[in-house]
Amino acid sequence: MVEETTSARWDDALHRARAHAPFLSDLLDRETDLAALLAKGEGEAALAAALARDDADVGVRLRRQRRGLALVLGVGDLAGAFPLPRVMAELSAFADRSLDTAIREAVGHRVPDRDVWGDAPVGMVALALGKQGAGELNYSSDIDPILLFDPQTIPRRERDEPAEAAQMAARRLVQTMGAATAEGYVLRVDLRLRPASEVSPLAISYDAAMTHYESSALAWERAAFIRARSASGDVAAGERFLNAIKPFVWRKSLDFGAIDEISRLVRRIRESYDGTPRPGPGYDLKRGRGGIREVEFYAQTHQLIHGGRIPELRVRGTRQALDALAAAGIIGAADAQELGESYDRLRVIEHRLQMVRDRQTHSLPATAGELDNVARLDGLADGAALVAELDHVTARVGERFDRLLEAHGGKAEPAASAPANLAELGFENPAALAERIAGWKDGRVKCLRSDNALAAFAEIEPALLTALAGAPMPERAITRWEQMLARLPSAFNLFKLLAARPGLLDTLARVLALSPALADALARRGDLLDTLIDRTAFALPPSVEELEREYAADAPDYETLLDRVRREVSERRFAMGVQLLDHAHDPLAIAAGLSRTAEAAIDVLARGAADEFANDHGRIEGSQLVVLGFGRLGGGVLTHASDLDLVYLFTGDHAAESDGRRPLGATQYFNRLAQRVSAALSVPTAEGALYEVDTRLRPSGSQGLLAVSIDSFARYQREQAWTWEHMALMRARVLHGPPQAAAVLDAFVRDLVADPRDGDALRGAVLEMRGEMARHKPPAGPLDVKLLRGGLVDLEFLAHYLQLREGGGPDGAFLTPDLRGAVHALAQAGLVPGTLVDAHDLLTRLLVSLRLVAPDARELPDAARDVLVANALDGAEGDWDLLLAALDKARHAVAGAWAQIFGETLEL
Repeated sequence: MVEETTSARWDDALHRARAHAPFLSDLLDRETDLAALLAKGEGEAALAAALARDDADVGVRLRRQRRGLALVLGVGDLAGAFPLPRVMAELSAFADRSLDTAIREAVGHRVPDRDVWGDAPVGMVALALGKQGAGELNYSSDIDPILLFDPQTIPRRERDEPAEAAQMAARRLVQTMGAATAEGYVLRVDLRLRPASEVSPLAISYDAAMTHYESSALAWERAAFIRARSASGDVAAGERFLNAIKPFVWRKSLDFGAIDEISRLVRRIRESYDGTPRPGPGYDLKRGRGGIREVEFYAQTHQLIHGGRIPELRVRGTRQALDALAAAGIIGAADAQELGESYDRLRVIEHRLQMVRDRQTHSLPATAGELDNVARLDGLADGAALVAELDHVTARVGERFDRLLEAHGGKAEPAASAPANLAELGFENPAALAERIAGWKDGRVKCLRSDNALAAFAEIEPALLTALAGAPMPERAITRWEQMLARLPSAFNLFKLLAARPGLLDTLARVLALSPALADALARRGDLLDTLIDRTAFALPPSVEELEREYAADAPDYETLLDRVRREVSERRFAMGVQLLDHAHDPLAIAAGLSRTAEAAIDVLARGAADEFANDHGRIEGSQLVVLGFGRLGGGVLTHASDLDLVYLFTGDHAAESDGRRPLGATQYFNRLAQRVSAALSVPTAEGALYEVDTRLRPSGSQGLLAVSIDSFARYQREQAWTWEHMALMRARVLHGPPQAAAVLDAFVRDLVADPRDGDALRGAVLEMRGEMARHKPPAGPLDVKLLRGGLVDLEFLAHYLQLREGGGPDGAFLTPDLRGAVHALAQAGLVPGTLVDAHDLLTRLLVSLRLVAPDARELPDAARDVLVANALDGAEGDWDLLLAALDKARHAVAGAWAQIFGETLEL
């Protein structure tokens, strides 16, 4: 409850209301009970009394409530008892309640025997847009709802068609709310924001509205839905509808066609206003330069551009949007604060204008006397003081809106210059390159055939060529640029993005020159560059749980879920690839981020596949699928080239049967479900491919069942598994399944490892396996830090051998899927030298980086070497010899430990 202000402030507020606001003065005379409470400073009691009017006639009741609310909020506002946010929230809540009452009365009017009150379904919803949607209504606002109806549930007479019943209800609703009677009016209702308002009925079915927003809606409609809210009637159905059209409003990829349209709307705000340009008599607080609309559109334009990528920006209120934009680093904190304070002050003065005579006006009075009157209502000395304050406020807003106009085409841009002189840029064969460039534009490249695409390309061509010339390997960058153009179905958005964010050109050139994997990803999806436009691109992925929420959001069906996960994962992996090229994070942290990204995808898609599978086959009570990750995935250290090593198990009785319309026995059920999960992770969709899945580590390898029960898995590991399978088990981890299954498997592994072993037999088996691997899978090149002797495979063999030989260590201290953690624990126990931890880190950093810039691990050009040096030696630049020396030292450390533990000398 707001604290009551002092008696003197209430007296002053009542005096100003009577002296300067005829509307409030008349209400004080008419609403004597409320006036008495206000005179005693009991604002909250007066507000409750105003809203307690309960006349039987709906129209009378709502009008009297509105009248009382206007009086109490007006005087309480003047007294300082009800600050601006409270005033706007109370007005908006009243609009919601009134609209709900009017909907229920309207749809029930022709069917009096139907209950349409309380929780009864009414078949119609009002989506609140504009200031009502944002919770920011002013004293004399119109409301701009969109009325949607469900043909199946809207109450109607038997002979009425659903659409006919909806239109009759809509017309009655407008009359109930807006007609002026002896009691006044409730709220003026403007339905012109509905789809195709010039030809459509007043109320539209959900399906028709959905079709419109999916196929033919305009950019301004996206802006309108930023503040949309399901407000009245069947609120739950309205929320489902708004959730369904989120992809229309919040687009993940930048749509530069829409942004161009938004830019035109921004310019039109200024161009369409022909009133007084600066504060003074007749100045329009809403439409004038530096006015209310400019603050709102400033926030909404940034929300439209960035909200698809940053969910935190999807807020309705203007102040909340400005604060969210500042928190996300899109605008400065000072800009957010000054715009927010200016907005609040402009809204307060707008309220003063409307209090005078309850008119929907935003303009300062035209005469000096009337201007003085408004100023004194506000508590200022005179109109000159008001104008001086507004001069300062609107100047702050106008300056920032000017910058928005400049950023989005508000000023004429100079024509694109002619292509740069290729010889001056340093290209080796400028004549041949000029021919290649001409070939891009002669119609042979599909994405450059339209006039719009050619014009957009011309805008970036000079800067693009400059960036390509400055790339680490210009010829390679140009070749990959050509390959990318040839594979892109459309490049207009890409060109416009590069024009709007020229800093991305250097990043693009580096990507093309240095990483075949990232270049291929861009060739499939040019919009991946969108991921780099804000600071979140250089943040590591959040927790697995947060990623899972992101992946599963706004996915109403299985196919949408598959596409969404692919899009989210590809964007995360691309961003982390650029982070690696730029040494934005330690490669070990990026490898962990890649692992979290994959783990979340596995869990979300496994749940989605299980739900989809259950539609046909039901579920098996007491049984669930369990997904184990092995290798680098199990250890939480993936690279950009890593497959997913998975093993599928299931809990419960293998003899059980599912309860669906097409029941299956447990073994068949979970084997087919496991196939679905593998397909969900690996089969390409419209959004591309995801991962390669390798299931050969399952019991009996490729000859065995894809999924077996946990009991069968345990029995196999104890009775039939080879030593190498027990070694692989050291890096196994449950990625999907019930927590109790993870606990059971963890306990099983501890018991299995703790069993006594013949040390000589174990040593012999390990050395034989490593020898076979060395003979059949030699290193791919001099930088194959995985397979080179003294490399990561040898380090893994050492750690896993000791984990098995030592029975997992005291209380399982050596048992962790994280190889680094295991080596560290073994070093602390004195079983390996501490230098192996540093060796692990260097080798892993090199592996993660090499998989991105040189998957074949062969000799590298200088630019790729620089990336490896920076990542492996923590930001050092250019000293390749230092890196080779560090690599040699790490391999010797592994070889030394190998000789100490196995008594065998490695040839390095």
